[in-house]
Amino acid sequence: MVVCPAGEPTLPEIDDVEMVHVPSRPGKADIDPLLGEHDHLVVAGTDADLAAVALRLLRKEQLSGVSLGFVPSSPDSDVARIWSLPTQPLRALSLALRGEVDPVPLIRDDTGGVLVGRGVIGMIRGVAYCDEHTVLRGPARSIEVEPDTSGPGLMVRVTKGTLFKRPSTQYARAFQLGCIPTRPSSDGVAHPRAMSRWTWYRHTEDLRLVRGLD
Repeated sequence: MVVCPAGEPTLPEIDDVEMVHVPSRPGKADIDPLLGEHDHLVVAGTDADLAAVALRLLRKEQLSGVSLGFVPSSPDSDVARIWSLPTQPLRALSLALRGEVDPVPLIRDDTGGVLVGRGVIGMIRGVAYCDEHTVLRGPARSIEVEPDTSGPGLMVRVTKGTLFKRPSTQYARAFQLGCIPTRPSSDGVAHPRAMSRWTWYRHTEDLRLVRGLD
């Protein structure tokens, strides 16, 4: 089990499970040594921690060989909401250790990152596309992108205008944006630089996420 700092306070003690303590959003030195030894990893932490581990699987071409279980550190986890995962620690851990693997879309961006939960771009002006369809030309209050649970890969929600205006929702394999420079956020982590172009798209290979019980 990969235990990140956010996951430690709520994690119950387990005698027969190896625990590897790593920093938040663990990197190459933390995760790569585990990939040759295990075909299933359980991540206890935030959505961003899970994304960091998924990124290492992608970089090491281990998406097809290693499945991931997830014990969210917060009941507000977008990954848990999207994929109907339990957030109570004991239930989440039981599922993560013993549940069935269900392939789900893995979302990439054009700067080398991945998205496993929710991506957000706020208060922008630009032009955006879902596949070949224009979904924005002008200002928007926010754009949210999540993995799609049953369609082509991405769910894109664009909110224009006032607080009470209903958002429009589209489903696509790719979302592209050209805009006045802004800082997109992926799984709660803001990109380090303001970007005038941004893309989220479904990777050709899915993430093998534990979702169902035997």
